[in-house]
Formats: sequence, C-alpha cells, structure tokens
Amino acid sequence: MDSASADWVRTLSEGGRERERAAERLHQLLLRAAQAEVRRRSGLLGISGPELDDLAHQAAADAVVSVLAKVAEFRGESRFTTWAYRFVVLEVSSKIGRHFWRRPHVPLDAGQWERLPDRLGLDPSRQSEQRELMDALRRAVQDDLTDRQRTVFTALVVDGVPLDALVVRLESSWNALYKTMFDARRKLRASLVAGGYLPETPRGSR
Repeated sequence: MDSASADWVRTLSEGGRERERAAERLHQLLLRAAQAEVRRRSGLLGISGPELDDLAHQAAADAVVSVLAKVAEFRGESRFTTWAYRFVVLEVSSKIGRHFWRRPHVPLDAGQWERLPDRLGLDPSRQSEQRELMDALRRAVQDDLTDRQRTVFTALVVDGVPLDALVVRLESSWNALYKTMFDARRKLRASLVAGGYLPETPRGSR
C-alpha cells in the first residue's frame, strides 16, 4: 500500500477530529468526482443547474458513508482515492437511474418502433428496405428472444431507456444487462441473416 493510501486508511479508521477532517477532505474529493460524472451523464436526464448539483451532493455524501463503512476492506490493490471513486460512480449511476423513473414515461407503442431507424442511423432514402428490416426485427424480437432479453432489448434500443435507469428498474447490474444484450443481439443477427436481411459477414470484418 502506498503511503498516501495508508494515511487515508489510518485517519479514516481512527476517531476524533482527525477522522472528521479526513472525512471532510474525502467528501470534497468525491464531490468533485460526482459533479464531473453527473455533468457527463446529464443528457440522460434533461436537467441542469441546482437540481443536477443537488444530485451530485447526494451521491458524494452517500459515497463517503459507504467508504467509511468499508475502509477496513481496502487492501491496497489500487490507490485509495481510485478505490473510493468507484463508490461515487455507483452512487451517481443509482441516483440517475432513480431520477429517470420519476419523469412521466412514454410506454412502448408502434410510434417508438417507427422512430427506431433514425436512432440506428439508417439511410432514410431506403425506406422500403428499412420497413422490411424493421418488420423482420420486430418478429425476431417477439419470436426468438426470451422474456428477459425482450424486455432489456426493447427498453434500451426501442424505448431509449438509459442503462443506469434499467439497472434500477430491473434490480440488476451493468454486467448482467450487458450480457443479456449481447445474447439478444446475437440471436437477432442470426435471425436477420437467416432471413436474408443482413449479410453473413458484417461489413468491415474482412
């Protein structure tokens, strides 16, 4: 463990004024990290100003509480501040996810599927081909995916739900949803290739 990390562990593990001062320094570090993180993700929420700053303060405060509760678990495999930053990133993600569901949410309908070609960046001059592709995709989503895969794919790709928000709603994790999406996309691609809607070899892979 490097000397700076050892100092953090020592001061945060002790009592009295020294621990309070160290916790305040940690809060300031994590607050700056939280503010940078919420600004980076602010487009997911459509909020700014005091509301966004309040979210950062909440995330930093909760991250400090988590770090203080788990400081004895720090093993020095990274710098202490790097380890502590992970807590604030998780808090920001959780709070952004919860905040998303407080807004009125537009349920999935045909209109969402109609807007999917724009989201995927498809060529608007080839509307007929796109319509066939979207119809085939909808059938594949309905017929080839599991319920879980269909829920995740529809939320993330069709409905435009941020990953952080879906993690909260499904009480899951980033890694679990990434794996679900990977499996869903693999199934969908296989179905579209079999139907002649996509080439067997992706462009640029040769």
